Amino acid sequence: MDVHTYQIGDARITKVTETLLQGLTPSFLYADWSDEVLHEQPQLRSLLDDTGTSVVLSVHTWVVEWADQVFLIDTGIGNGKERPFSKLFHQLETPFLERLAAIGIAPEGVDHVLLTHLHADHVGWNTRLVDGSWLPTFGNARYVMPQGDLDFFATPAGDSRRMVYDDSVAPIIAAGQAVAMATEGGSYLDAFRFHPTPGHCRGHMSISFRSQGETALFTGDVMHTPIQLYRPEWNSAFCHEQVQARQARQWLLDYAADHDAMLFTAHFPDTSAGRVSRGDQGFEWQFA
Repeated sequence: MDVHTYQIGDARITKVTETLLQGLTPSFLYADWSDEVLHEQPQLRSLLDDTGTSVVLSVHTWVVEWADQVFLIDTGIGNGKERPFSKLFHQLETPFLERLAAIGIAPEGVDHVLLTHLHADHVGWNTRLVDGSWLPTFGNARYVMPQGDLDFFATPAGDSRRMVYDDSVAPIIAAGQAVAMATEGGSYLDAFRFHPTPGHCRGHMSISFRSQGETALFTGDVMHTPIQLYRPEWNSAFCHEQVQARQARQWLLDYAADHDAMLFTAHFPDTSAGRVSRGDQGFEWQFA
């Protein structure tokens, strides 16, 4: 798969793709879907597969190399994970670690793993199966995760996804490598900041990074496709708190436009990175 690398200040940021998800129709992804948006913004047709009937979503990790340290933003789905609730995630097998190696990143060379939230497609490579046990993939890393999502798993509502916690989060805690980020967010190593953006899930956070006057913003699942820049009121099928999701999206778009931030998204196809600007009719998107 193509490698896309960007420079933000003195940091190098590289996209490492795990897999592409296909088969989700626009009308499934967005309950308010109307083809009108494709007529108004014909460039959005490039988000669809070759049949023009389903949206292509990317699952990937952002690798940030900065200050002689390696940071991973989210870790994808992972290999060999039992995910009966999603055929797209269940027992996946990809050469993800080989793709990391291809850009010079070995598991033991990762210093920090920053997690926007604790869903199955964002924490999977936290661990890998070794002699029948799930162990941290990145044995020397600190894993920073939202306290709000940890709290969710402590409630009965988290039972339906308990397997995600058990194989991809609990082993990190047991190994003493977990760092909980407070629900109000905060800074991490000065250059990074966790921003509460609940809605997709209660503990969801977006992560900004600043270096030499330039800003990157790792969006997590505040948006799933660029369609939501042109229809920011549209929540996806995966937004659990409707009002908060719209508020988080508005905050993120305003922040990106106000700070001239490069957005590093979690599921946009193509390069998955780009910039937001304000136009006559609202927000506009340009892939980088």
